[in-house]
Amino acid sequence: MRTARRASNMEVPSFLRQLVKETEKMVTFFFKGGRREPGVDDEYSENEEDMGRPYLERPILEKDTAEGGSKCGINYGMASMQGWRAQMEDSHTCMPEMTNALPDWSYFAVYDGHAGRMVAQYCSRHLLDFILDTGCVTVDEDVDQVKDGIRVGFLNIDRHMHTLTRNESWDHSGSTATAVMISPRNIYFINCGDSRTFLCRDGQVVFYTEDHKPINPREKERIQNAGGSVTLQRINGSLAVSRALGDFNFKEVEWRTQTEQLVSPEPEVYELERTPKDEFLVVACDGVWDAMGNEELCAFVRNRLQVCDDLREICTQVIDLCLYKGSLDNISIIIICFDGAPKVTPEALQQEAELERVIEQKVAEIINVIRSKDEEPDLLYVMKFLASENIPGLPPSGGISCKKDCIIGAYQKYAAAFRSLEPMDTGGSDDST
Repeated sequence: MRTARRASNMEVPSFLRQLVKETEKMVTFFFKGGRREPGVDDEYSENEEDMGRPYLERPILEKDTAEGGSKCGINYGMASMQGWRAQMEDSHTCMPEMTNALPDWSYFAVYDGHAGRMVAQYCSRHLLDFILDTGCVTVDEDVDQVKDGIRVGFLNIDRHMHTLTRNESWDHSGSTATAVMISPRNIYFINCGDSRTFLCRDGQVVFYTEDHKPINPREKERIQNAGGSVTLQRINGSLAVSRALGDFNFKEVEWRTQTEQLVSPEPEVYELERTPKDEFLVVACDGVWDAMGNEELCAFVRNRLQVCDDLREICTQVIDLCLYKGSLDNISIIIICFDGAPKVTPEALQQEAELERVIEQKVAEIINVIRSKDEEPDLLYVMKFLASENIPGLPPSGGISCKKDCIIGAYQKYAAAFRSLEPMDTGGSDDST
């Protein structure tokens, strides 16, 4: 059962194209030019002459989506979008059944590249293989061994890629990596960089990974011990993450070990025992976390799961919401649901239908007011007006922007009715003689 409204594939009307243009102008002013310094949240900062313009004049809104599940009852949805960035540098891995030897295990990861895409893409294809090649991940599942195998796998692939950069035409890119490995008994949380993963259990965020930023005391100490500095919250004023795969220009201090360099490839790995109250996991790049907090996103996803069983659609809604809230980065998210996740309910569907009825009624009222002034109904004005209204029942942390499809549908309906009442201009003379 697909219950959520989905975007139409029909040709976009001219007034909607105008809405997109006006919205882009507002977003560009407030989030690109009006309030931010250039490069404030970029992972990697270099002169524009060297890197090219980091942002586009118009965001690329097309989304890559996927879904799937395992025989063990784990289902996932994934969506990613380039957004305002000049390049798409995110990659991902979704394996609900990890290998033939470990069919009851799952692995999901998001790789957020910077200064290029090669490291992120290489890791999405090969990192799990390097972890499994350690021989530490087995059906017997010794927890400490599994965690050691994950750490060693990260160090091994980073060492291997470092060798490749000396012999092949690699870019100077790096990539964060955040992942979950799910066994029948445990969930392993893996993080290297400032992407993030959390677990929702019994309606609450019970665990989330730590972002690795240069200003964190432990990270700053390592950077300074390796001869670097933290300036403008960046390593040597350049790199905004303190742990990453790749970034080999920051890993050339000969008297330091692999994990003591300016940038460390060592992940932090934690495990939690699975319970029947586990609901869902979120694995996402910082394009999501720049716009939403853990609890905000948890509440939003739980709410949407009660009215929509299409995880791709929910991921898409999250991406759109993050863009609306001002995220300028590539945006990638994976939602992994367990048996305990919220399900679509008749009560929630009824509340959603009532909310959309209220929104449609408000759109009709706004258009009637505009009609009374003999003015052309304007969708952007309608959406701005609704945003200022106190409408109960909107998705938590989502606001009126989450119901844009409902608003657009109502606008098309009532604006078309308004235009059909306009007098026809025949172009003829009014003389009857």
